[in-house]
Amino acid sequence: MNEIKNIFKKIPKEIPDEIFQEILSTDKLKIERILSKGHASPKGNWYDQNTNEWIILLKGKAKLAFKESKNTVELTPGDYINIPSHVKHRVEWTDPSQETIWLAIHYG
Repeated sequence: MNEIKNIFKKIPKEIPDEIFQEILSTDKLKIERILSKGHASPKGNWYDQNTNEWIILLKGKAKLAFKESKNTVELTPGDYINIPSHVKHRVEWTDPSQETIWLAIHYG
């Protein structure tokens, strides 16, 4: 049966650690909701993924850093970015005053 769910519902009051929630997964695709509140990647830790990652920021604010280009981008609601596989990146900052809700699609 098709169950309707809402990406903005069931958000915990407390978010002590970033929360990764799988929405849909196949052998070629994974969609997840990520909840952050004042979180950042651990110092010196860079994501280096085997898949491409398309993300859109739905709520809050965030900054992403890219290792090779030494570039930092700020995201606000509605902003999206495609990160090719093996492009090293990290979350530099998320807004500590509100939840940051991301939708991430891993593919390829």
